[in-house]
Amino acid sequence: MTDQPSTPSLISKKGIVIDLLLTLLFFLFMREVLVPHVPSQDPTAINIVSSMTAFCMSGVFWLAAGMFRVTWVDYLQNQPQKD
Repeated sequence: MTDQPSTPSLISKKGIVIDLLLTLLFFLFMREVLVPHVPSQDPTAINIVSSMTAFCMSGVFWLAAGMFRVTWVDYLQNQPQKD
């Protein structure tokens, strides 16, 4: 095999949980922000449309948060060690 030391994983369970919690908070926030922008008078339709839109936006947020976390961990792992 190889004699290279194994590098720590860029993804951790703690990081995934944090990303999911942040995404849930983002979803709830965006759902409230989007409610006034739905062109309807029916409260059920407003909730459905704002939730569906917030869900799509939350998916993008989750991907961005994961990419940011992986990039940050990789950056910190490649920093020169200070003695």
